[in-house]
Amino acid sequence: MSRHNARPSADAMTMTPIAFVRSCFKDKFGVPRQPGLTRHAHATLVMASPFNREDAFRGLETASHLWLIFQFHEAIRAEWRPVVRPPRLGGNQKMGVFSSRSPFRPNSLGLSVVRNEGLNRDADGHLVLNISDHDLIDGTPILDIKPYLPFADSVPQASLGWAEAPPTEKLDVLFTPEAEDQLAALDCARYPDFRALIEDVVSYDPRPSFRRGRDEDRVYGAHLYDLNVRFRFEQDETGKRVLVLTVC
Repeated sequence: MSRHNARPSADAMTMTPIAFVRSCFKDKFGVPRQPGLTRHAHATLVMASPFNREDAFRGLETASHLWLIFQFHEAIRAEWRPVVRPPRLGGNQKMGVFSSRSPFRPNSLGLSVVRNEGLNRDADGHLVLNISDHDLIDGTPILDIKPYLPFADSVPQASLGWAEAPPTEKLDVLFTPEAEDQLAALDCARYPDFRALIEDVVSYDPRPSFRRGRDEDRVYGAHLYDLNVRFRFEQDETGKRVLVLTVC
């Protein structure tokens, strides 16, 4: 058998995380379905040893955006399936897994473009890389970091027939007086852009497709940072909206 046809051994495919994400998104519900859908999501990559060397990032300060290769660690399955139901199609149509961005993949690998917010050391002395505009949940293992190259990575004429344009339907978001008071009492340094983050998360309707249009009185919760944002969907003759009930 030629070396080009030989299959690598399992040991040859072993990967070691270089960092783990400390994210504003604490679980899967409410996480944007693509990076960049919220401009107010902040996170830090806590570098793991022996990759926590500042010289490994020399020159990265000139990069405005980064590619992150990561593992969908909460979507690992014993067996993979060849077809998935993308939320973009309402969860009613099947597409091949390799034509989708589904987290349920043979190797559970993800790829995201994020904004580079700089390198520093946290209060515990850990080397951390700060990012924003992301779609990563807390604890996500990062397998590699690469600079985004606009001249090579941006393809304006690229297309994908069934997901040609970004989602445009965003619901109006209202806050109860109680939620407004709770937001006003928060430490802005600890919860940066928090109101805008809430609006971005709930306005795209994070419910599973089969839930939309049902259970309008049901109260949902999204864990952002260490807070639980509770909200419900309302609809009347004037339209559909989201009401944020509490932030605590």
